[in-house]
Amino acid sequence: MMLSRTREGRLGAVVLALLPTLALAQDLPTVWRAAEQNDRTLAVARAEHAAAQTRREQAAALWRPNVMLGLAGGLGASDTRMKGAQFSAPGLGTSDGVNFATSVYGGLATRASVTAQQPLVNPLRQAARAELELNADMADTAWRAARSELVLRTAERYVALAVAQEQLRVAERQAQSVARATTEAHDRFQLGESPITDAHEADAALAAIRARVEAARLQRDLARQTLADSTGLIEPAARLPDAVSAPGESLQAWMVTAQDANPQVQLASQGVAMAEQQWRKRRAGDSASVDLVAQAGFDRLGGRGDFGSASNRSANAMVGVQVTWPLYDGGMSRAQSSEGARLIEKAQAQLEQAREQVVEQVRAAWLGWQASQARIAALQDGLKASAARLDATRLGRSVGDRTLMDVLNAENDLAQAALALDEARADQLRQRLRLAVLADRLDDGLQAQLSAAPSPSTSPTAAATSTKPGPNAGAPAPTSTLPARGDRQ
Repeated sequence: MMLSRTREGRLGAVVLALLPTLALAQDLPTVWRAAEQNDRTLAVARAEHAAAQTRREQAAALWRPNVMLGLAGGLGASDTRMKGAQFSAPGLGTSDGVNFATSVYGGLATRASVTAQQPLVNPLRQAARAELELNADMADTAWRAARSELVLRTAERYVALAVAQEQLRVAERQAQSVARATTEAHDRFQLGESPITDAHEADAALAAIRARVEAARLQRDLARQTLADSTGLIEPAARLPDAVSAPGESLQAWMVTAQDANPQVQLASQGVAMAEQQWRKRRAGDSASVDLVAQAGFDRLGGRGDFGSASNRSANAMVGVQVTWPLYDGGMSRAQSSEGARLIEKAQAQLEQAREQVVEQVRAAWLGWQASQARIAALQDGLKASAARLDATRLGRSVGDRTLMDVLNAENDLAQAALALDEARADQLRQRLRLAVLADRLDDGLQAQLSAAPSPSTSPTAAATSTKPGPNAGAPAPTSTLPARGDRQ
């Protein structure tokens, strides 16, 4: 038996060296902050939000003066003829039937103009301004929705890594235990205390668990790389908190809060306002507009023509009010107004659909948390029972009442019970976060709970796997396959 214990110690040291320590694990809020700086999907949403903020300045610019300067130069021609004019000049009297003629062919033409226009009354611009401001508000809400989606997306990746780490840890512990049993089976066969079938069964079980370890390691590496890509963290490690706070309020209260605060519902509500504003904008196309206008212009054309050298110059200026009133556009405005009314109905239907979907999601998350709570309590009892069964099976094996396969089966059942408990705790965390995000209530208190390190003394797994001295106290104590929570990854 000395050979068995020596191999057991060496294998245990190797396996324990492979286990990451809890101190290296990042808490979920830390991972969220890293994801905000590195997540590619959020980077796209951030750029869209920044671009949309310029629409507020665009809205303000619609009611500021527009000033335009025009300059032109090139080759020009002019031919002016007037007949039957009356001419009068001091000392020359008055002459009727006077003709005037001037022409320039291929002369230099220059033109300069300055125009300033200030809208005074313009329903179309007013509607466009309201539309731009509402568009910017919708971009703010969309940004909030994108950050909420990041919270859930990152939490899902984080929890997937935590569960994958736990699967690998349990598989490695199980491999350690099966390796000890395999060594013991071979030692007993060599001493003539057990048949060769026990050794073969142990070898087969060890090969199977080693394959499971490699599969779990691959799953852990994939989950880790996925989280690393979205957060920029190098070799991230995750851990599940011991517990998260209960929803507290009733299901009805959560549904009411979500219908008011949920970003998707707010986006749908703003979509209704946008459809109404676009309808007003279409109707404003039939309205008159009043602008304050100031204009100044200068034109010059010089060169040779039919009557020798000639030069024409003109200058003009005007300050006043300009009124524009559309008279007929072929029925376009009426058709667009009818389309806008139908789009309002569509937006209202989408709002009701969004509210209904959020209510269903809140109900599913709230009931899911409640179900997870009951499931965790049941699985904790099952884990304790599996640990007690394993201890009893090992004891029975030592006195000849149980076979090696009974021990291996008990080992496997305990491992599955531990994984089921961690998956239930992971699902409870998902449901609680989903509920908080749906109602836009991911407050500091909940984040503080997610930041708190788990306590080994309160670990349900540690309590389930603890052993007490039995009637075989003189024999080596059975070794549990699961560590306390403080040893978990």
